[in-house]
Amino acid sequence: MIAVLTPVTNVLALADINISPNSNGLPGISALQKIVGAVMTVGLILSVLALIVAAVVWAFGSHSANPHLATRGKAGVLIACGAAIVTGGAVAFINFFWNVGQGI
Repeated sequence: MIAVLTPVTNVLALADINISPNSNGLPGISALQKIVGAVMTVGLILSVLALIVAAVVWAFGSHSANPHLATRGKAGVLIACGAAIVTGGAVAFINFFWNVGQGI
């Protein structure tokens, strides 16, 4: 039974696939990278805008004795900061999980 399994393991060793990403495999990759960078910039700008609006809502709710509005403003501030963290760290997150996946 061991003699039967030995050729199968040799075939699996020969069928090893090694693929890595490249930047010149398809036309338009550099344009796509520029588009993704522009979308990240827009995302960060919108995060700053959301932070400003949420801070104004929080301040207005606090000064008008409206706890519901103040709570919504606080949540908006946290969500805007979270969106900026995810947008700014998207490349690092993807690279981290890519490296984890390469170790499997």
